[in-house]
Amino acid sequence: MGIEKISVILKNLLATTYGQWFNLVAFFSPARAGKLAYDTFVKVRDGRVKPEQQEYLDEARHSTETTAGSQIQTYQWKGPGPRVLLVHGWESNTFRWRKLIEVLRAAQFHVIAFDAPAHGNSTGKILHVPLYGECVEHMVREFEPKYIIGHSMGGMAALYHAHRHPNESVEKVVTIGSPSEFEAIARSYQQMLGFNDRVLRAFDTAVYQEFGYHIHEFATAEFIRGNPKKGLILHDKLDQIAPFHASEKVHEAWENSVLVPTEGLGHSMHQDDVNRQIVDFLKN
Repeated sequence: MGIEKISVILKNLLATTYGQWFNLVAFFSPARAGKLAYDTFVKVRDGRVKPEQQEYLDEARHSTETTAGSQIQTYQWKGPGPRVLLVHGWESNTFRWRKLIEVLRAAQFHVIAFDAPAHGNSTGKILHVPLYGECVEHMVREFEPKYIIGHSMGGMAALYHAHRHPNESVEKVVTIGSPSEFEAIARSYQQMLGFNDRVLRAFDTAVYQEFGYHIHEFATAEFIRGNPKKGLILHDKLDQIAPFHASEKVHEAWENSVLVPTEGLGHSMHQDDVNRQIVDFLKN
């Protein structure tokens, strides 16, 4: 048995241990179990910069911005064209954009990126979409991008930001492999850890107390409805991380959006053709 297989087994055992513990706590105190489930959900465990990624990022390190209770590391690749803000996904960092950055630079765009709280070279321990949206708003005010591109959770944060902070300065938003419905994410979380519906209901209460939304109410398809910005939605039909139907719902609600389905490109979607379509959308 390979070490990678052993690692997967250990992670699965740890996850089910968490779920069993939540179930036990919920028997005595549902509120406590809900808070434990919430705290575990938002805690970031990966995404820091790896040694082989550091040199690339060091070449573009810019300012450290204080926002959302963290020191946020930003990066810039300067160009004469419009400014583009890149927003990475969960347990990732700015390095994931390296292929798109080169295509954007070749097209003369001015590229801005940042590491989310608890990711990359930024400080912090937790991340969730409203917190991420607050970071995006800070970057929009500070750097005045004309376009925003978000991958996975970053795309979700970009659409949440468009809902919470309407403005005319950001003209276009691109999402890549992004989820939409928090309820689907929560149920996937429940399945992964194996906790019961009593814990899920308590988790929902904890989320509502924190953000003023129940889990079924938090959906980017609803947040983007009626938004006048132009959108490009890229999503692979076989995505195993974020379901394709999430982007179908967002596209249906977003009048000025274009949905580009792919098949077999995976969740990350680093491919040259994807990057060319993004640049063409921004330029045209």
